[in-house]
Amino acid sequence: MLDALKSAMPVALGAFDPAAARSGLVVVDEVDGFAKVGCGPLAPRTPNPQVDRMVAETDRLARMFDDRGWPIAAFLDSHDPDRPEPPYPPHCIAGTGADDLVDDLKWLETCPGATLIRKDCINGFVGAIDPATGRNRITDWIVANDLEAVLVVGICTDICVMDFVLTLLSARNHGLAGRLADIVVYEPGCATYDLPREVALSLGLPETAAHPQAESHHMGLYMMAARGARLVERLD
Repeated sequence: MLDALKSAMPVALGAFDPAAARSGLVVVDEVDGFAKVGCGPLAPRTPNPQVDRMVAETDRLARMFDDRGWPIAAFLDSHDPDRPEPPYPPHCIAGTGADDLVDDLKWLETCPGATLIRKDCINGFVGAIDPATGRNRITDWIVANDLEAVLVVGICTDICVMDFVLTLLSARNHGLAGRLADIVVYEPGCATYDLPREVALSLGLPETAAHPQAESHHMGLYMMAARGARLVERLD
């Protein structure tokens, strides 16, 4: 199936030089509830190479951005238990620890150059809106740092990452993001969860809950590129 998708819906992965423009790094939802083995219904059940690669690449990039004094923003999925988010089971409940950054990225909590944004919905752009004031923390961060490009990594490629990227593309085109020109997705720093059809059925879930990792990851990349995001596999 993956080969058929790649043939029918190809994506091109290029390169990006974050030093060529004023660049910031956006980390989406690399929290225990999504990326730590056994930490909730949406976390990996066993070690997952794609998720492990994502965390390692994100740590590498974040340390590079911090060393160079470039800004970092990190979304943390964090939900009140009385506000469900169907079709997903309760996850990343506030205060449980499942809504905290994975161990390799906890240093961002005390990093002066990092802005942490807890969000209570799939879409980080929407989750960054203050209901009381209407201010948006992510566009405020982009404008305050006079960014021309953002480099995006995180989980899940086809859900939270994609929703954020697509909305930010529209916000940019609508003049809500200052001088932002490029939204760049770094593929090695992205991952999604794996739930093959047979596993979904064995858990008593409907077949429509199936979510094969490699295919879903590719589809997320394709949709973002089709809407105007830049996909890259290396940094120059």
